[in-house]
Amino acid sequence: MTILLVTLHVIVCLALIVVVLLQSGKGAEMGASFGASGSQSVFGAGGGNTFMSKVTTSAAIIFMLTSLSLAFVSGKGGSSSIMSNAAKAKPAPMGGMPLQKPAAPAAPGAAPVVPAAPAAPVAPAAPVQSAPAQK
Repeated sequence: MTILLVTLHVIVCLALIVVVLLQSGKGAEMGASFGASGSQSVFGAGGGNTFMSKVTTSAAIIFMLTSLSLAFVSGKGGSSSIMSNAAKAKPAPMGGMPLQKPAAPAAPGAAPVVPAAPAAPVAPAAPVQSAPAQK
C-alpha cells in the first residue's frame, strides 16, 4: 500500500511540475520555450487556459490527497517504544538538608518545642587599623 502511494505521489509531483511550467504566463508563454507555441490551437481559441487550469487543479488535489494519506499511513506504523518495557525507576533523592523526624507531641500545658535554625557561618572580622597620629 505504501509503495503504491509513494509511486503515485512521485508521478503526480512530476506531472504537476510539467503542467505548471507549460501554463501560459501573464506576459509571455512559458510553453513556447518548450516548443509548444501552437498548443493553444489544439484546445481552441480560449480553451487552453481552462484546460491547463483544470489539469493543474486536478493534479494539485491528487497531490494533497496522496500527501495526507502518506502521512496517515506512516503515522500509524511502529507505535512501540524502547522505553515502554523499561522498569519505572524511583526518582533520585534531592540534595540539601536531611529530613527531620517529626517531634513528639508536647504534653498538655507545656510550651511547644521549636527546633533551632542552623547557624550561618560567620566571616572573620577585618583587623581594625588605627589612624595615624597627628602632630
